[in-house]
Amino acid sequence: MITLYGFAYSNYYNIVKHALMAKGIAFEEHKVYPGDATLLDASPLGKIPAIRTANGATLSETSVILDYLEDAYPETPLLPADAEARGKVRQLAKITELYLELPARRLLPFALGGRQAPDAVKEEVRGVLERGIGAINTLTQFSPYCCGSALTTADVTLRYALAIPKLVGPGQLGMDIVAAIDGLAEWDAMMSEGDVAAKVDADMQANRDEFMAYVAKMQA
Repeated sequence: MITLYGFAYSNYYNIVKHALMAKGIAFEEHKVYPGDATLLDASPLGKIPAIRTANGATLSETSVILDYLEDAYPETPLLPADAEARGKVRQLAKITELYLELPARRLLPFALGGRQAPDAVKEEVRGVLERGIGAINTLTQFSPYCCGSALTTADVTLRYALAIPKLVGPGQLGMDIVAAIDGLAEWDAMMSEGDVAAKVDADMQANRDEFMAYVAKMQA
């Protein structure tokens, strides 16, 4: 059985968790926070998420894990069969990560600390986000999923990558990321339906207070 390392309030952890559940892969969760020495056994850089496969091998980096799951468990695919279509899905997921989640993450410490980021940081983040929004508006179909009629890793990645832009955008940038992408609001509502999303969201909220206490301890 696969072991998934991380914690339920992590959006990257939840990308992998959602994929595992959507594919019907049996797994167990091992809760661990950054800085815990036991995490290094599964993730050489101490990053979350990481997995230990049924054969005992360890893997980290979300996109690497998603590709492994497709290769090892192809029965319920989250990528198209066609090579070009697979590339399009991976392209959208990577743009989502690099041009939405990662730049918005720069504002997260300010948002969690209840203070405003410096204007120079805000403008830099805004510029990257606007490029990402433009690209996603060009690449997505939302018919009803990001890349067509089937759920893919692009949908799973986008759903949880949006968490931080949604959190920091209004207060730090005056930006509504959902409204800025055509069709995203309807897609977001659809993605929130179903047992998988409900379970992941419930576990995330249940972990919130413990994670915030961990953050406060690390900042003390």
